[in-house]
Amino acid sequence: MARPFCFDHFYPARRSPRRRQRTTTQIDREIAVKRFLLFIIFTFAASGVSAQRAFEFAAFDIPEAGSIVIPVEEGESLAGLALKIDTLTEGALSAAVEEASFTGALQTSLTLYGVHPFSRIDLVGIGSEPVDRVTAQNFGGLAASLNDGTSGAPVNVLWGEIDMREGVSAAHVALGYQLRSYRFDRYQAERVDSAELPVVRVLSDDTSAAEHFNGDLKHLAEGIYMARDFSSEPANLMYPEAFVEHAQAAFQGLDNVTVRALDENELQRLGMGSHYGVGKGSERPPRLLIIEYMAGGDTAPVVLAGKGITFDSGGLSLKTGDNMWMMKGDLGGAGVVTGTVLAAAKRGEKINLVALAALAENMPSGGANRPGDVVTAMSGTTIEIRSTDAEGRLVLADAVYYGAQEYKPSVLIDVATLTGSVGGALGDEYAGIFGRHDGIIEDLTAASRAAGENVWRLPLDASHFEQIKSAYADVINSGVGSPGASVGAAFIGTFVDENQVWAHLDIAGVDYYEKDTPTTPKGYSGWGVLTLDQYLRDHHASE
Repeated sequence: MARPFCFDHFYPARRSPRRRQRTTTQIDREIAVKRFLLFIIFTFAASGVSAQRAFEFAAFDIPEAGSIVIPVEEGESLAGLALKIDTLTEGALSAAVEEASFTGALQTSLTLYGVHPFSRIDLVGIGSEPVDRVTAQNFGGLAASLNDGTSGAPVNVLWGEIDMREGVSAAHVALGYQLRSYRFDRYQAERVDSAELPVVRVLSDDTSAAEHFNGDLKHLAEGIYMARDFSSEPANLMYPEAFVEHAQAAFQGLDNVTVRALDENELQRLGMGSHYGVGKGSERPPRLLIIEYMAGGDTAPVVLAGKGITFDSGGLSLKTGDNMWMMKGDLGGAGVVTGTVLAAAKRGEKINLVALAALAENMPSGGANRPGDVVTAMSGTTIEIRSTDAEGRLVLADAVYYGAQEYKPSVLIDVATLTGSVGGALGDEYAGIFGRHDGIIEDLTAASRAAGENVWRLPLDASHFEQIKSAYADVINSGVGSPGASVGAAFIGTFVDENQVWAHLDIAGVDYYEKDTPTTPKGYSGWGVLTLDQYLRDHHASE
């Protein structure tokens, strides 16, 4: 159960003994602000995750009127479902399509109004190949982008008479619609309550779609929503302790789940000087959140470790002001691993799974790490701090070592918005993946492809480990060698035994989208939940 929030979390005590006298008006204003912040946080903590849309699954039928969304296969003329709709409109649909030069090419769309007997028709191109899960999800996402139901009119999504690959379900259409419907507007005066929008009707011949969505994919969407929420929250409200409390609220009441957190005293007692050192410059102390979901019998668990820097100022190696606001999202890896476990636990997956969220706020102060300092990690390895802005690898150094020692996992995967250089190498379409073992890299690459998220393997070899050797300690955290993404991976890998199956995902280039994609509105993406979820289904979930 989430602990009560304290005003001190928002208004830390001043260190100076002198205080200004405040007027009654100022005091009243501060109380009002505090009450507002508490209302917002308790609302979020009670629900855990942003509200989702409601879906209704029904037998395939073409409505007699109203608003419809239909898939259109690519071709010179309308076929299948689109042809039937054209007949109902007495050829008006084909005439409009020809006038607009719409061919049904993949991820194209056309909206028509007042084509009798329908008030609105949204056509979404699905290409010429048999539809796979990603295409189905993208269709649903584009449908949501065209008509999200905020006008109040019911939305009818037609999904029939389509050449589909095995395993594709109408539930995937709903998943795509759900993912694109995400919005983060809880601090705006005019907000949209997704729960109050009209039900989205998905009409298909898939009799198992409702069970598939409500018992499975709905929870996957919730895990992605959680990851997006964590990154979108402002850093004055989302700090290590608050992250822990929100996670506790989200997992409350779920079977086979234990949620606990190591505080700053426990981090020091365990010798986690690398993690503790990052957070000690902030008035909001660091935490290591541990979420155990044990529903897989006696099998060794999979451990997922996520970088959780709730705000990264750079510390004493201060960042420039340009886009520093985005550093509230430097906890993306922690959000992804937490959301992945939430999805598995909610659908009751038969698996043993642990999420470690290495949480800290990286701030400059008299108590912060300094460039040139030496800290000692839990493994006993000493680290020279060359840059306090290379802090994500420091918190992960202790997290991956703790995860390996405590759980003896079959697989260890860390996820982090670690380096800008990975974006320079791969752009915003691929995450970087690193590791010593080819098998896990191949498995995660296949999972990412099936999930519609892309990874690209980048080098990690002896030269990268050689470059991080320090003249004053065992290793140095920054400022040496290239490429930067590989050097960062080597630093984390230093704290992972060579025999441990391990992979490192650097998501810095894909965790924030500057423009909409079919299933992700502009903003923090929650990238990685789909990939990790698919990997777990493919290789670790038992029947």
